[in-house]
Amino acid sequence: MAEYLPEITNDSVCPVDAKEELLNECESIWQKMEECQSKLKVQGGKTLPKLDTTLSLLITRVKALQAEYNQWQKRTPEIISNNPDVLLALGKEELQKTKNDLEMVLATVQSKNEQLEEDLKREQQWQEEQEQVVAALSRIEEEMKTQTEQLSRKRALQQLQNKMSKVKSYKEGLSNALGEFLGEHFPIPENGGSTKKKKSFEKPAVELITLHEILEILIHKLMNTPHDPYVTINDSFWPPYIELLLRYGIALRHPEDPNRMRLEAFHM
Repeated sequence: MAEYLPEITNDSVCPVDAKEELLNECESIWQKMEECQSKLKVQGGKTLPKLDTTLSLLITRVKALQAEYNQWQKRTPEIISNNPDVLLALGKEELQKTKNDLEMVLATVQSKNEQLEEDLKREQQWQEEQEQVVAALSRIEEEMKTQTEQLSRKRALQQLQNKMSKVKSYKEGLSNALGEFLGEHFPIPENGGSTKKKKSFEKPAVELITLHEILEILIHKLMNTPHDPYVTINDSFWPPYIELLLRYGIALRHPEDPNRMRLEAFHM
């Protein structure tokens, strides 16, 4: 803003006559003010009656102020001086003051702008740092989530394997207990049946299997192929054991083929 103002130099000082004229006018105005002040003192020095002194004093003061107000209302503004040199000097002096004030304002605004630019740079740097922190935390979160999912899957798989191992051990225990029970109470059948009805005949071509082995065959068939659980009865199956399984509901014959049977689905 300062560069658009006219440059004021020392050459613009008013002449000596103009200064003297301005001083004379100021002295004349000052004398008039002193005369007015003397008149006011004279009016204010009059002796007021003792009764209601304060009220009378206030009334007098109001009248004086009212008279002064009326005079100022009737008075027209007067030009300080009609000398163009004086007016030019005063105008240049006022412009110089305005220029100085505007330069101070401009310097203040520029300083404020610089401070704001520095604050903006700091805020932008802080924002970039915060964005980097957020990005790093997001990556860590994703990594932790992936690791947690992997650990959860591994933990679930390990638990399932442990359960399967326990079930397998329990199954082996049951199978061993069943084998011992059947081996004790249902031994391997002798060729030719019981000793009471034993007769001399030739050794059979197929070796008979135990009741435990028959049950294992039926169980494996039911578990491995539940859609076709029937087993074909061959010569290795001892007939009394087959009748025992059928009579007590442990096994069932095929409704269309009596040479096939299946294990009752107790687990269904």
